Amino acid sequence: MDAAEIHAGRERWQRRYDAARKRDADFTTLSGATVEPVYGPPEGSAYPGFERIGWPGEFPFTRGLHPTGYRGRTWTIRQFAGFGNARQTNERYKMILAAGGGGLSVAFDMPTLMGRDSDEPEALGEVGHCGVAIDSAADMDVLFDGIPLQDVTTSMTISGPAVPVFCMYLVAAERQGADLGRLDGTLQTDIFKEYIAQKEWLFAPEPHLRLIGDLMEYCAREIPRYKPLSVSGYHIREAGSTAAQELAYTLADGFGYVELGLSRGLDVNTFAPGLSFFFDAHVDFFEEIAKFRAARRIWARHLRDDYGATSEKALWLKFHTQTAGVSLTAQQPVNNVVRTAVEALAAVLGGTNSLHTNALDETLALPTDESAEIALRTQQVIMEETGVANVADPLGGSWYVEALTDRMEAEAEEIFTRIRELGHDGSITAGILRGIEDGWFTSHIAEAAFAYQQALETNAKKVVGVNAHTGTVAKDLTILRVSHEVEQVQRRELIDRKANRDGVRVKAALEHLITVARTGENMIPAMLDAARAEATLGEICGILKSEWGIYREPPRF
Repeated sequence: MDAAEIHAGRERWQRRYDAARKRDADFTTLSGATVEPVYGPPEGSAYPGFERIGWPGEFPFTRGLHPTGYRGRTWTIRQFAGFGNARQTNERYKMILAAGGGGLSVAFDMPTLMGRDSDEPEALGEVGHCGVAIDSAADMDVLFDGIPLQDVTTSMTISGPAVPVFCMYLVAAERQGADLGRLDGTLQTDIFKEYIAQKEWLFAPEPHLRLIGDLMEYCAREIPRYKPLSVSGYHIREAGSTAAQELAYTLADGFGYVELGLSRGLDVNTFAPGLSFFFDAHVDFFEEIAKFRAARRIWARHLRDDYGATSEKALWLKFHTQTAGVSLTAQQPVNNVVRTAVEALAAVLGGTNSLHTNALDETLALPTDESAEIALRTQQVIMEETGVANVADPLGGSWYVEALTDRMEAEAEEIFTRIRELGHDGSITAGILRGIEDGWFTSHIAEAAFAYQQALETNAKKVVGVNAHTGTVAKDLTILRVSHEVEQVQRRELIDRKANRDGVRVKAALEHLITVARTGENMIPAMLDAARAEATLGEICGILKSEWGIYREPPRF
């Protein structure tokens, strides 16, 4: 790019920056030196390839979505939490909000993630242990008691039974008197990554995509601020993928959901802004920053050139980040505070829109109140003390970071080509479905995980406290344990709830849901009626399993 084009771009950026709202904050260094809101090539100089880097707030968005960076608005502190029953988790949420958290992120227990009720035999011993137990809308009422859903953004990390859980959330909001059209938050709903990595599905892919398409239509029409899909690379990375695989598989899944929306006749400029992303921030600092920068650039280009998006917001890749759970170690767990801080800083320098920081004891158990507070304070120290929020994309133009960003993009494009070649019609969706069926994704992730494990065992890669610097004076941590009484109480309350509800109304609502499922009609209104009647998650998912069957992964050797 020549000097005149760079100068014109800087002037465009300056006009947008001047017109944008900025925070009332001190944008100087610790020593009192004033810093510019963005930095670029020296005035009057050319920079070959600068169109791939650009200015914050304009295509290709490598340097961020907004001209102000974090000067306009800092990232949302969204701590992931859930354990025991809804009452216990409600207390933790109130603690997070009181301590400065900006949004809530719900972790569900394994029975809920698998669409089962707490009193089912398969739930025995699992209720409340890796998240909160939610059996019906009544649990949602308790979960958000005293927390106005109309005013708090809420993320829910669940995919297989995401749609009925979302309907229970809507019913809880209705009962609070909220204007549903003003609700804001994110539902994960990403079923592709379940088949690729996490394995929490209920049905075959096609029925899940039917429900997701219905949800996209409903939210676009009724709840425009709510994001019905958070395309998740986090679980792909936690399963052992490389950074480039995480990037490519995640964006490919996102393209698949764009194709789903288009197949429903939706306007890409209307529904694409409702797609968000969820990435892992691992411990290789610069590689992670490059991954985030490349993600925005790739998404914007493909949405514009391949899918016809024309509005700026449809080109934006908005993403939440969670620090890498898989990087935490049971050995010398206090070291995890350092790992989490480095990973969080990488996410911030990569321009994340919201962030969860893991607690130091999460590799051993659910976080204690103290470790959860340390995780929260980690973000607040980065936000308030380090100065990293003063300048947009402060590493932009670094030879190393730009080379890594370009390499990450090139590797992702190679993977997209291979995925398209898997399909019968050249679409990303067909390639994903074939890759799931053939085990293409899982085999490549397994190879990457095996290569990393070999590097650890040969000491080519070091992990402090595991295969390097193993001596310690640290004492064992006190960890949080979920009492077995939680499960007993949850089961008793569920049994009582079933006995005291209007059984005729429940039966009619479930029968109507199946009737709608056999048509092309949108299923969300019928599912909402079932949730209002206090039909349970297990009942809703169970009746759909009876209609659509269940999915079992083919055995592979």
